[in-house]
Amino acid sequence: MKENVLPINAEIRNAVLSIKAAILKSQSRAAQMVNHEQLSLYYGIGRYVSEHSRIGYWGTGAIDSISKQLKDELPGLKGFSSENIKLMRRFYEAWKELEVNSVATTTEITDGDSLSLPNNSVDGTTELQPVESQSNVDPIHQLRLTHDDEFPITAFLNISFSHHVAIFRYAEQYEERKYYIQLAYQQRLKVDDLEQMIKAKTYDHRQALPNNFFKAIPDKALALRTLQMFKDSYLLDYINVEDIDVSDPIDVDEKVIESKIVMNIKNFIMTFGKSFTYKGHQVHYDKLGHDHWIDLLFFNRELQSLVVVELKKGQFKPSYLGQLAAYLRVLDDEEKLPEENPSVGIILCKKADKAYVEYVLQDYLKPMGVATYRQMQNRLRELLPPEEEMKRLIEE
Repeated sequence: MKENVLPINAEIRNAVLSIKAAILKSQSRAAQMVNHEQLSLYYGIGRYVSEHSRIGYWGTGAIDSISKQLKDELPGLKGFSSENIKLMRRFYEAWKELEVNSVATTTEITDGDSLSLPNNSVDGTTELQPVESQSNVDPIHQLRLTHDDEFPITAFLNISFSHHVAIFRYAEQYEERKYYIQLAYQQRLKVDDLEQMIKAKTYDHRQALPNNFFKAIPDKALALRTLQMFKDSYLLDYINVEDIDVSDPIDVDEKVIESKIVMNIKNFIMTFGKSFTYKGHQVHYDKLGHDHWIDLLFFNRELQSLVVVELKKGQFKPSYLGQLAAYLRVLDDEEKLPEENPSVGIILCKKADKAYVEYVLQDYLKPMGVATYRQMQNRLRELLPPEEEMKRLIEE
């Protein structure tokens, strides 16, 4: 029988989009529950193995024997090699300090061969949320943040066990591990990318300039190199506003500072890094009848990218990002070679609220960051005593 298929109109299209969204959301929730349950199981096994192998009575080779027997009794079982069971033990030991002190129970693994995981809900699904202390509850269901209310519990439960393994293998410190858990979750990092970022000590660079590099640059290794290329603040100590011929230093605008930078371009490049090659200032592009003037244009050999630096004299404004995004689009269309990476933009302004900058950067697709600068006059003010102290010294 021939199906009566109606032509696709707006109403049908909206129905398809709604149903598709519901399907994808359901699939995502199902995948999350599988991951939650797996972490719960591995944590409980890790606790049991830790208690019996570290301070218990198990002898050498016990874990190997357990792994072999599990495979014999559960044909086709994967993920329970002796090496993986040891990783489960390390997983538990990496986070056991977070457990409530009064909790003494684990997933119910007896000295026999039974394993029981609790169900906390009516429909049989396991709720993996921090709950009040109860007996016979698996520790990860029981996890309460006794000494760290800012522990990233959502991220912890939503990254894979492989991500956790990479984190406790290569990140030693507690705060560092928390950072990478959140980073892996927020950036949807692959395990290989996460390992590379940990080995490159991304945690040590976490105070870098506000940016959207990991969202805008698909290659996470390149995103990391881009992050490491820039600082959040630059001291332009070769520019003294008192030497600039204006009536009031406050009136110094970006064009005047730009001219001073161009006059000292070697110093500016050394401030940013040796990999930068100067391409020009006030570089003009005409796109569809509209003029675009780029303050400072560089090429970075390590990144294989053009780099735009836009100078702003005062406080950061969201409108700067729109202007910079337009410049980057034009550069990628007109200047970038096929083998080069997308152009990167940096706004260099006097002041910027990092949290606010990161917030407004979220919707931009071009790689951009916002850094601040200080001039010689500001630096001298930092080094000199307070005004009241100077008056007292003079009077003495």
